[in-house]
Amino acid sequence: PAAPEPEPAVSTCGEMGALRASLSGAINAEVDWTDAELRCESMLRPDDRGVRLRFSGEIRGERVAMIIAIDDVEGGATGAEFDSVVTITVDGSGRFFSTPNLGACWTDVETNTGLDSGLSNVAGSLTCVAPLGEFNGDAFVDIPELRFSGIADWDGS
Repeated sequence: PAAPEPEPAVSTCGEMGALRASLSGAINAEVDWTDAELRCESMLRPDDRGVRLRFSGEIRGERVAMIIAIDDVEGGATGAEFDSVVTITVDGSGRFFSTPNLGACWTDVETNTGLDSGLSNVAGSLTCVAPLGEFNGDAFVDIPELRFSGIADWDGS
């Protein structure tokens, strides 16, 4: 008998997921993750003041997550220069890099549209004027350019 066909992958990014970034420093890579190779998650920021978008994918055999915490953005809102905190983690390595606080990165939200699932597609670009420092070390990651499309759960569920 023929082997059953595998189940199609279920998108966690609203079927429009993408992350493209140029990284240099401790992680030197051109990232071009599409919906099929990307995992997306979201959660509200403390006090419901904005949202955290988490994107994860593979870079040279390691699972890497990029978290963009966008301050003061709400469901349906778009606009330029939302203050943001960015964190990059390398699964299983104990290494992570982050901006120390607001003021070093900002996000331009170009799309913030509701989907049938109750989630929203959030897309835009991120700009950082300083590198992300390593939490327990001297290394850094610079992100001169990042574009994204992911999901946000404004209900926090």
